Formats: sequence, structure tokens, C-alpha cells
Amino acid sequence: MTFGFRSLSNLSLSRKYLTRYRQILTVLMKYGFGDVFSRIRGERIVENLLRATSRKPEQEKITKLSREARLRKALEELGPTFVKAGQILSTRPDLIGPELISEFEKLQDNVPPFSFDHVRKTIETELGSSLEQIFKYFDKNPLAAASIGQVHRAQLPGGRDVVVKVQRPGIFKTIQIDLKIIRHLATLAEKHTEEWELQQPTRIVDEFARMIEKELDYTLEAAHMERFASQFADEETIHVPEVFHKFSSQRILTMEYVEGIKASEICLLKQSGLDPALLAVRGADLMMKQIFIHGFIHADPHPGNVLFLENNIICYLDFGMMSRVSRKQMESLVDAASYAVKNNEIRLTDILLTIVDYDQEPDRRDLQNSISELLDRYLFRELEDLDLSQILTNVMKIVTRYHLRIPPDFYIMMKAIAASQALGRKLDPGFKYAEAMTPFLSRIKLEKLLPHRIIKDLCELMRESAELLKEIPQETSTILKQIAGGKTKVQLEHRGFEKMISTFDKISNRLSFAILVASLVIGSSVIVLSRVPPEWNDIPIIGLVGFIVAAIMALLLIITILRHGKM
Repeated sequence: MTFGFRSLSNLSLSRKYLTRYRQILTVLMKYGFGDVFSRIRGERIVENLLRATSRKPEQEKITKLSREARLRKALEELGPTFVKAGQILSTRPDLIGPELISEFEKLQDNVPPFSFDHVRKTIETELGSSLEQIFKYFDKNPLAAASIGQVHRAQLPGGRDVVVKVQRPGIFKTIQIDLKIIRHLATLAEKHTEEWELQQPTRIVDEFARMIEKELDYTLEAAHMERFASQFADEETIHVPEVFHKFSSQRILTMEYVEGIKASEICLLKQSGLDPALLAVRGADLMMKQIFIHGFIHADPHPGNVLFLENNIICYLDFGMMSRVSRKQMESLVDAASYAVKNNEIRLTDILLTIVDYDQEPDRRDLQNSISELLDRYLFRELEDLDLSQILTNVMKIVTRYHLRIPPDFYIMMKAIAASQALGRKLDPGFKYAEAMTPFLSRIKLEKLLPHRIIKDLCELMRESAELLKEIPQETSTILKQIAGGKTKVQLEHRGFEKMISTFDKISNRLSFAILVASLVIGSSVIVLSRVPPEWNDIPIIGLVGFIVAAIMALLLIITILRHGKM
């Protein structure tokens, strides 16, 4: 199941594409994005659709919103594909800026449920039996409806209570149509707008397509749940719902029904006899273990995806988006925290540049100054007063300012820590999150100094060096063959010569002008002496015109030279 992006030149032949294309353009125009289309010239499909698109004046409430807020509201109005696109892209700081991320995090699935007939048809098609044979009981009314699917309570033949997540009918085709239209618009934006060409919207669309494909495959979510459960198999403070593979498929996911209180309903905790302070400690501990022990993180741990069960047990829901953290990323985070405490902006800058990707290395001194300003803002506060979410936002502003790209997994790791701190503070305003983090940070620092770890790192370095040495002859041979075959191109870029080049251009232009004047004078003289007709007062008219044009050009040249004060 993949989304193919074939050419959209045949859109004019397909009513479904044209109708949806017009809807998308109408909503974007409504929210004030007509300036994007005004720059697109000569694109027949878009121009024809724009002529047929309603261009009602923007409402006053809409015009007062920021561009980012207007885009969020447009996505919500455009439906499931666009809502899911925003939600997924909110975890990708390498693709969009911090302002869009903060807006896209507010996106909600305000999607009406689909009919029970569609639910029945999907289940029976996927599992090969009638609904009554598969389930002992199935609730026709959904517990929740989202952009990709909806959830129903049910009971297995053995009496086990479960929830069944069923994918929306035709959602794959809907997303496929929307993605092709979005990619067509992204291609036009790159082609006609310079700033969009730099942002590469087609790359964003392609990356979103790859990510949404994973979310549409419920077997992948089931695998995530089982891996997450296995890494906490000996942990008594967490519960992961069981997956029932016999009753699941690519479009259906059947899992254990869990009764609990959502983390977003903290007011109900004390009434249920739960201990908010203990839950805060356990929640932070579980997040630290996900990051620093297992390296496999729940990528969306917002309060709606966390349940609190009896005996202060924590249960995570929705495993569609997960993130992996490498040992190197863990150590980079620990080193960054250590140098931040020491107010060492030089080493902190070095670490940041090893974490991020970039096309051109930024000015280190300038970047160090920005990091130093950030440290000055937070360094002299108590650790417990620090808002990690706010710090992350300011770090992302620095990253964006210097055109750096932070890896998605590293960003999700930092975002998960910030979300864990925010939830801990809601549960217990006096909770000291730094105390929960310290043992794990110390453990990672100590592990780097253990003899077996040092030996392992040295062996790995030697292995990589040996592989590099083996590859050098082959790579050198490849380069030489490319040079011999004329396939290697050397591009030289001159810097600092702009003024000199401009001066040379002016000199060459004036010389050309002077030569042209001289040529006109000589040519006109020859014509006059040859007495070429027609004549006026015994003077050839063509020669006379040539003298007049030469005189005007000579006068212009003298004025230009005198104006610049150089004779």
C-alpha cells in the first residue's frame, strides 16, 4: 500500500480530482492564501479552477489571525488528510518552523463518525466472517471518532472485553487524491515562488506521504504495542493493552479494553482514591526509562493518550507514532545538559552542531552568542522553576534562525520530556522533575567512563577506520574514472570580487559605447564623402542622421563619466 505520485497533467479528465481541487482552493482562498496563487502564471488547471472558485471577502475574525493560525483553521476545514498532515508534521521541526509546530499541535479531530454499516462491511471483509460470528457483542455506537478511524467496544467469544479500531472506508483513496493535489500545488509553489523553492514543499509532502502510510497500517501499531509491552514486562507501574492478532488486520486493530481515568481528567483522581503525587513520580520515571534505557518512546504522550488505573498504574494508549533514540542521541542530550549547567556556550555550540543537519555551517561566534543569551535567561533560576517546554521553544527559534535542521527523533525525545514535566506539574505542583532526571543523566555519564564501554568505543572506531581505509582505493578509482570520462564537474565560486567585477562591467560597457560612437562617425563620414542619396542641401541625409546619433551618444557618455566624477 503506497501512494504513487504520477503526473497530474490529466486532472482535467477526472471529475473527482477537479471537484476536490476546487474545494481545496476555495478554503485556502477563504483563509487568505490567495497571494500564493497570484504568483502562479500559465498553469492552465489552476487558472481555470481559480476562475470557478468563490472569492468571498475574508471575514474580519479571520483577517485578525496570524498566518499560521489561518493555515491551521484551513486544515481543520479541509478534513481528515489535512488534519492528520498537520498532526504528523507537528513532530517534524526539520520540515516546518516553530510557529507552525505550535499551531499544528492544536489541531483536533472534529470528525463525525461513519455509519455502522461501513464498520460491519470493513470487519467482515478483513476477517472473512460475519460480525456476529467474530464477536459475541459489538457496540454500534463508537467510543471515539478520529481522522483515520473510529473505536468501538466489543466482546470476544470467550467473554473478553475489547476495543476495536476500524479504519474509515475509502480513507486510503481519499488521502491519495488529496496528496496528489497537494503535491501538484507544492510543485507549482516551488516553480513560481523563490522562497518556497528554498523551503522545498514537495519534500515535505513526500515525507508526509511516507509517514501517513505507516499510520494507515494497523499491523505496525500492533507491533509497536508488543515491543513497548515487552520492554516493560517486569515493570509493575505500567500496563500496556494486549493485542488480539486473530481479530486484527491492516485495517482493524482489536486490543484489550482498559478502564481508567484520562490524564486530562485530573479532577477525578482523588475521588477515585488515586495518588496524584505518586503518579507524577511514576510518570517521570517511565518516561526516563523509555528514553535512557530502552530508546523506544511513545511519540505522542499528551494527556488524552494516558490513563490512570487502580493501584496508581499508568497505561499508554495510541501507539501509531513511536520514536527511536540512539545511544549517541542520549549522550548528546546528557552532555548538552552538563555544559548548560556549567555555562559553557562553546562546548554547547559544538554539541548542537553535531546533533543538527545543515547545508552551510553557521557563523560559530554568532551562534555561541545566541546560545549564551539563552543560558543567561535560564541559568540563574532554580531547576524546578524551569519550564522545559519554553526552553525547547527557544532552542527551536535558534535552530530555525541559523537554518539548522534538528533530527525528528531527537526533537520528539525533548518534546516527550517537556510533556512529561508538564503532566507531572499538573498532577503535583510541587513535583521536582529534576530529581527524577538526575539518576538517569548520571548513569549515562558514568557508562561512558566504564572500561568495557571505552574498549567497545575504541574497537568500533578501529573497525570504522579499517572500513574507510578499504574503501579509499575503490572511491579513488571511481573518481578517476569519472574525471577520465568527463563526468566530474568542478564548480568555482568567487567571493569578495563583486565590486571589481561590477567595475569591469562598467569599463567594458563604456568602451563598447565609445567604439559604437566612433563607428557611427566614421560610417557617416564615408557616406557624406560618397554623396549617397537622398540629400538635403547637398548633404546625404543618412550621413547627417548618423552624425546626430553619434553626437547624442557621445554627449550621454560624457555626462555619465562626469556624474561619477571620473574623467
